[in-house]
Amino acid sequence: MSPLPQKIARLTLGSVMVTAGVLHLTTHREEFTAQVPDWFPVSDDLTVLGSGVVEIALGAGMAAAPKHRGLFGGLLAAFFIAIFPGNIAQYVEGTDAFGLDTDSKRLTRLFFQPVLVLWALWAGGLLRRRR
Repeated sequence: MSPLPQKIARLTLGSVMVTAGVLHLTTHREEFTAQVPDWFPVSDDLTVLGSGVVEIALGAGMAAAPKHRGLFGGLLAAFFIAIFPGNIAQYVEGTDAFGLDTDSKRLTRLFFQPVLVLWALWAGGLLRRRR
């Protein structure tokens, strides 16, 4: 069993991802659609719907399947890395969404992505201290 802080991090990340996925499919769909880069080869709406479903699945797995937390932590980390080019495109193209309406706000967001990757890896039990 993982220590309590790691368990809380796993459950929180899972809940955040499920919530984000549901928002992709419902009330925030337009904002998410605005963030899909012009160069991405799949339609904006299909990209948002697909990523929403993936977020729900990964978040639910992270929260509800503690025995497989390593798998879901690794998949979430990979997902965060895979969507990072979209975040870079939002900065480069100056796309406004979710209150990210200045270059400095969009740039700051880029530095949060590695935090999400590390959060997923740690909550999944994939980061260990060397002894």
